[in-house]
Amino acid sequence: MQKKVHKSDQICFTGPRFEEVLNDKVNSERLGRILNEFANGFQFLKKYELAASIFGSARCNAQDEAYKDAYDLAYGLSKEGFAVITGGGPGVMEAANRGAYDAGGQSVGLNIQLPTEQRTNPYVKDSESFHYFFTRKVMLAFASEVYIFFPGGFGTLDEFFEMVTLVQAEKIEPIPIILVNKEYWAPLLDWINKTLYEKNRSISKEDMSLYRVADDAKEALQLIKKMVV
Repeated sequence: MQKKVHKSDQICFTGPRFEEVLNDKVNSERLGRILNEFANGFQFLKKYELAASIFGSARCNAQDEAYKDAYDLAYGLSKEGFAVITGGGPGVMEAANRGAYDAGGQSVGLNIQLPTEQRTNPYVKDSESFHYFFTRKVMLAFASEVYIFFPGGFGTLDEFFEMVTLVQAEKIEPIPIILVNKEYWAPLLDWINKTLYEKNRSISKEDMSLYRVADDAKEALQLIKKMVV
């Protein structure tokens, strides 16, 4: 009797078609593409010895505080010798690449290819494109000496918790994680403290020291200079 697989299990597969996995049919062409993305991605990142990855909303514009702060921070980081790495898209990513570009620094984009095609912002000087989200996430997680998170949506939060988990689980060396804009992050951090730690004891007190919070670009740059440079 064939084992029944719950429909919800199917959403876990972002690579080969679900039927191919069930029937043990390995799609060698797709597997080769995945391996090739990993190899190209790691080779691409090797040339950046000192780098900062910046994350945040793709939906903000040049009038938003997050955009201005991301620009200012990336500009300052470039002057300190950091390559600035983003997802290569609009919003905070564009602001960060723009700051690095205007500072004459290294402005890098790790772009994702989507059905509606996410555009690479015009301030990226060097880029690598990825078809699979998970290969791009690995590259972003191992790209830099500091990780900076501006206000954003599900993608930003996903990357933040990914980095905190990797450090907490000792899968990577401890690395500075900076959250910019105290007002935005305060409700989430309060929930982590009161619900995860105090009420449920699902994390340790030390886990809340894995990240630091800065109010703006100036404070974030000062923190990074103390922790990395």
